[in-house]
Amino acid sequence: MSGRPEKTPQDWWATGIIEMRPGHIAMRGYAIEDLIGRVSYAEMVYLMTRGELPGREAAALLEAALVAAVDHGPQAPSIAVARIAATCGVGINNAMASAINTLGDVHGGAGEQCVALYGEIAAALPEGEIDPEALHRAAGEAIDALAARGIRHVPGFGHRFHPLDPRAPRLLGLVDRAAEAGTVTGRFAAIARAVEAVLAARKGKPIPMNIDGATAVVFAELGFPPPLCRGLFVLSRSVGVLAHAWEEMQSGERNKGPIPRHLIWSYTGQPARPVPKPREDQDEASTH
Repeated sequence: MSGRPEKTPQDWWATGIIEMRPGHIAMRGYAIEDLIGRVSYAEMVYLMTRGELPGREAAALLEAALVAAVDHGPQAPSIAVARIAATCGVGINNAMASAINTLGDVHGGAGEQCVALYGEIAAALPEGEIDPEALHRAAGEAIDALAARGIRHVPGFGHRFHPLDPRAPRLLGLVDRAAEAGTVTGRFAAIARAVEAVLAARKGKPIPMNIDGATAVVFAELGFPPPLCRGLFVLSRSVGVLAHAWEEMQSGERNKGPIPRHLIWSYTGQPARPVPKPREDQDEASTH
């Protein structure tokens, strides 16, 4: 025996998130019937993950970030997987789960990584007003630290399709407006712009912030810890996944692979060669 008291059945899944008994449901202390119709989905996400309801302005920022990342077309692996799975006869939940399970460190993890990067830079800066020189120095040191770990692509910056990701300036503008209103500090927006400036100076060309870098600004300004930020991206992208899976289900296609049927992939293996004869055949041939 460990000496610790045994948990009762009631304490086995003890939680501070929901209270539920016959005729009663409450989330973080708020009766569900009082939340319904009064609280937006973004506010509910904030309440469930952070424990308190956000102000309307903070909720609007979170909602903007969730809206911005819902979809990026079938070239995005998560969307492509949803559509492929939908043609295999699985249910819509299976198609969605297949897609969401592709959201890892490379596809879907940059937002979390970028929030962590911003946090490292913020930790190296003094509290209060940020000196531009100190800000750029801290940003450069953080980028150097990534390079020292073998990370060549700074998460949240640059895009293989968009010379300028159209979602990023819009989100940054909303953060600026919220900072002017005192809803957020604007500290992480300044950090993100410093990273962008350092990258441009080092590369000799603009490396603009992408959707992950911009949503990371929003999440960091709102105080979300990095691991939660990947979950927020999953919530956002799930909307696009759902829409694409459902659309593909209406197409009537079956077993739709990643390339059209009339195309054959490039084979890079051994040239045509004969199968070796079984050893017993070789032994028999050697006796004649």
